[in-house]
Amino acid sequence: MEKTLDLKYTYTEKKDTRSGFGDGLLEAGRKNPNVVGLCADLIGSLKMGAFQKEFPERFFQVGIAEANMIGLAAGMTIGGKIPFTGTFANFSTGRVYDQIRQSVAYSEKNVKICASHAGLTLGEDGATHQILEDVGMMKMLPNMTVIVPCDYNQTKAATLALVDHHGPAYLRFGRPSWPIFTAADQKFEIGKAIKMIEGTDVTIFATGHLVWEAIVAEAMLREEGISAEVINIHTIKPLDEAAILESVTKTGCAVSAEEHQVNGGLGDSIAQLLTRNHPAPLEYVGVNDAFGESGTPTQLLEKYGLNADNIVKAAKKSIGRK
Repeated sequence: MEKTLDLKYTYTEKKDTRSGFGDGLLEAGRKNPNVVGLCADLIGSLKMGAFQKEFPERFFQVGIAEANMIGLAAGMTIGGKIPFTGTFANFSTGRVYDQIRQSVAYSEKNVKICASHAGLTLGEDGATHQILEDVGMMKMLPNMTVIVPCDYNQTKAATLALVDHHGPAYLRFGRPSWPIFTAADQKFEIGKAIKMIEGTDVTIFATGHLVWEAIVAEAMLREEGISAEVINIHTIKPLDEAAILESVTKTGCAVSAEEHQVNGGLGDSIAQLLTRNHPAPLEYVGVNDAFGESGTPTQLLEKYGLNADNIVKAAKKSIGRK
């Protein structure tokens, strides 16, 4: 379907966002000698091997001991280091939430919690590994920044931006090969949403892998004479409230799209903002109070409704409620 649509963005290559993190970490290590890496026995999966090879004295393989990894990282910040921890999103948050809350967020330690294999697109490993609650868990923590980039280039840029950002941060990315459609030389501004496509009838707020699906959905809607604005919310916290309110004030209705539970995710944050400042129809594209299951990333996104077709349906429903 994508090939026959008049897409505002195109791609020539697909690459996993976790590789954007790995390449970003290596470049960060070259630029700043205080950058250190810690991994919980998943160097290959987190693409941290190049950093380990070039900076062996600045890399720490802690084994399957995620809580210990967070504690070590927190301690390293006291000496001025900038630790980037790496493991699956499920183990980066759910398994070590107490340590993150007490040792990192509460004391505002400069730890970068980097999490791969998030959401459903982890695929065949199934529900026990497909965490869909992590954004909600992390955004509720005071002092925590939460970032969910959309492609390889943006993940690399976000990783580099976190070196200069002081304070606790959660960087969420994924496993599957995904279209690369943002600029390689982009400047990543934490907390600053990106308007990908201008529109007047409905706003689609998307994050992570769902930004590409939103771009496809915009083309599908345009073919039906509907003008959709697409905004990439790569930073869930702090939320770019001004950008959201400006867009919804113009379009009058919105859709949120994310690879996460509807409860506690991006849509939740947008709904709270609109309720307080500019009540308007909002439809959600996300997982609705369910666990995942085994399957290919594409199969799972389709089964759980996290695709362009469902974004289109949500947009029409939101417009109908104006």
